[in-house]
Amino acid sequence: MKRLFGSKKGAGPPPPSLTDAGGAINGRVEGLDEKIKKLDAELRTHKEKLKTAKGAAKQHATKRAMDVLKRKRMYEAQRDQLAGQAFNIESAGFAIDSLKDSVTTIAAMKSANTQLKVAYKDINIDEIEDINDDLADMMEDMNEINEAMGRSYATPDDIDEADLEAELDLLEDELEVEEELESAGGTPAYLQPAMPDNPTSTPEAGAGVGAAGEDENGLPLATAPIA
Repeated sequence: MKRLFGSKKGAGPPPPSLTDAGGAINGRVEGLDEKIKKLDAELRTHKEKLKTAKGAAKQHATKRAMDVLKRKRMYEAQRDQLAGQAFNIESAGFAIDSLKDSVTTIAAMKSANTQLKVAYKDINIDEIEDINDDLADMMEDMNEINEAMGRSYATPDDIDEADLEAELDLLEDELEVEEELESAGGTPAYLQPAMPDNPTSTPEAGAGVGAAGEDENGLPLATAPIA
C-alpha cells in the first residue's frame, strides 16, 4: 500500500521565526562589512605602490587594485541587498507586534465593555436622584435643628431696636468724653473715688474757724443761754 500511495509526509521542522531570520541576515551583513574593511586596507596598499611603481610593476599593481575594487563593489552590493532584506524583516516584525498589541487592546476593551454593562445594570439613575433629594432635605432639616438649638433664651423678644440704637449712641458719646478727658490729663469719671452722701464725722474744734469764738465768716459763735 505504501508503494502505491506513498507514505504520509511528516510535518517537518517549524519554520524559522522573524527573529531567527533577521539574526541570520544581520550576521551575514556583519561578515560582509569585515570583508569590505580588509579590501579597503588592501586598496590603500596598492595605491601606495602605484605612487612609486613604473612600467610593468605599475601595470601589475593597477591590475591588482582593479581586482580588489571589483570584489569590494560586489560585497557592497550583496551587503545592500541583505540590509534591505533585514529591513523588510524588521518591518514585518514591527507590523506583527503592532497587530498583537491591537488584538490585546481590543480584547481588553471588550472585557471592559462587558464589565461596564454588568455594573451599569446595578445602577439606577432615578434611585440616585432620589437619594440626592433625600440628602438635601435632611441637610435642610439639620440646619433648622441647629438654629433651634442655638437660640438664646436669655434675650427677651420685646426689645426695641430703636432703644438699643439710642443706648449705643449714648455709650459712644460717653466714650468720646472720657477720651477727651484722658487726652487733657483728667481722670475719667469711672476712675474717680466715690463721694459719701452724708458726712460721717463732725469737724474738729477750730477747724475752719479764723479766731476763737468766731466762725469761718468772722461772726461770733452763738453761746448757750445761762440757766
